[in-house]
Amino acid sequence: MIGIRCHLEVYQSRLALFGNYINSRLLSNECQQGSTKEHHVPVMSKEVMKYLKPTSGSAFIDMTFGAGGHTRQILQSSPNVKVYALDRDPVAYGYAEGLAEEYPGQVIPLLGRFSELPELLKKHKVMPSSVDGFLFDFGCSSMQFDVADRGFSLSKDGPLDMRMDGSRFPGEPTVADVLARADETDLAQILKVYGQEKAAKKIARAIIDARYMFKTLKTTSQLAELVASVSGDGHRTDRLGRYAHSATKTFQAFRIFINNELNEINYGMFIAERYLKQGGRLITISFHSLEDTIIKRHLTGSLENNQINILPPRYTNCSKWFDHNEMETITRSPWSMLHKHVITPETEEVETNPRSRSAKFRAIMKV
Repeated sequence: MIGIRCHLEVYQSRLALFGNYINSRLLSNECQQGSTKEHHVPVMSKEVMKYLKPTSGSAFIDMTFGAGGHTRQILQSSPNVKVYALDRDPVAYGYAEGLAEEYPGQVIPLLGRFSELPELLKKHKVMPSSVDGFLFDFGCSSMQFDVADRGFSLSKDGPLDMRMDGSRFPGEPTVADVLARADETDLAQILKVYGQEKAAKKIARAIIDARYMFKTLKTTSQLAELVASVSGDGHRTDRLGRYAHSATKTFQAFRIFINNELNEINYGMFIAERYLKQGGRLITISFHSLEDTIIKRHLTGSLENNQINILPPRYTNCSKWFDHNEMETITRSPWSMLHKHVITPETEEVETNPRSRSAKFRAIMKV
């Protein structure tokens, strides 16, 4: 299990390495548009509509607008629904502006990270406890994977960038910068913490060796080939039994690290709690255990100083004892699950939209 504390330690080392301005506030040409909205298939859209329950006059915040698949379904489900469409990606923001023209007065495009949302909502006079629902669809969108120049995809050769909002913050490091400057210990920690990569040390050593041989890793194919050459664990497969590249976890690790994704998710959950009405609903769709762990910790109240605990309280200190009232205070949560177990995509959806195969759906209500 990965906690926010671990993320902060690595993030601080990144600040020291680069010395550039990086907005790490916890509480406070972009690529070509090669992938069109028509190619985007929203994940678990049936479940989203079932638990979000849009009604006339409701207000929602789509925290990860992307190509707008979920937002469009919300707008079509009921008249006079208003959706604040947030995304940190300027390309997605352009899609939101287009949808706003199609639904004037109902779609409010917002460009920014989760941590920037309070300031954005203030401009639109949105008050706390006034929103009916939040939707999080974590990870990368299809349009980011489908464009080689963004550097997210293993299957398309492009520059090692992976920044979701690089044009807004050109001073922040790319993956190529990290590979060129981070030391072996930091590289191994990034791979282990954010990629859960078993061969983290071997891959980190190979990156350093390549540097000593004056080989600069600048493209996705170069990094993928390097990882494949040292992984030594044979062929990996996904849930469908299909071949999975040995560099998949490496790419995930650097993407999460570069975009500070886990801190943003943690902060986004606090924002949702603040702006949701009593009885308001929050939907999360996560794609790996790091994201889902943060959601579960918020759901169970396993938080301390606005950070999630690495482990549930009963495992953190075996010698510490709490009485019943103290435990109720410590684990008090403002959330209630709307279903018993985590929901995964149906077989039919995985077959038609393979990118949904690792999705985990949770619907919770503010109590």
